[in-house]
Amino acid sequence: MKPFFATIILATATAAFAQPATMSPREAAPPETVSVTGTGRVTLVPDRFTFNVGVQTNAPTVDAAVNENNERVARVVAALKAAGAKPEEIQTSGFSIYPQQDYSQGQLPRLLGYQVNNSVTVRKKEIASASKLLQVAIGAGVNTASGLNFEVSDPTRGRDQGLKAAYDDARVKATLLARAAGRTLGRAMNITEGAEATPPPRPMIGRVMAAKAEAQMSEVPVESGTQELSFTVSVIFELR
Repeated sequence: MKPFFATIILATATAAFAQPATMSPREAAPPETVSVTGTGRVTLVPDRFTFNVGVQTNAPTVDAAVNENNERVARVVAALKAAGAKPEEIQTSGFSIYPQQDYSQGQLPRLLGYQVNNSVTVRKKEIASASKLLQVAIGAGVNTASGLNFEVSDPTRGRDQGLKAAYDDARVKATLLARAAGRTLGRAMNITEGAEATPPPRPMIGRVMAAKAEAQMSEVPVESGTQELSFTVSVIFELR
């Protein structure tokens, strides 16, 4: 019995080693591609404006400087509301108190008084009212002004047109590169939207004038101009 048992084991082992190894299927080669980035630009007319005006006062004491400033700012805000600016369109954007010191007399400064600054930002959608509100603010007593800007309130305006223009630009570039390589352009395999870039608004044609004549203040001319939005897409195309 022992020799017969050994023979069976040997035959089984031999059969096991004789089995062919399993072969993995051959993987398909990845397609050849070209990657490009396209840009699309859309020019829009702004529909919102903002400007910053303020009152600066100087007095020997803090109380005197603050009280005078408060009175003048209150007149400015009341005048803006009377001219059509809603309460939610007017925002206090800055308040500061600075000591005024004279450093010319030796090392220790001499206190001359205090300067108080209070600034107000107006943000409104009616572009046509920008000149009127600036005029009203200046007439009410502001003596500082800055930051007149025109904006597009809805960032999605022009988005569809801008993205399509960016894709078309990318396809034109990819087609040119494919022809240069003696190939033809295939399908778009991957599309990635880039960050939206918003260049600063183009310089305004008009200018803000704060000069006041003795009899009558000159009108404040403003022009909203246009604003350009830029969109980018990165596309991977198949090469054939």
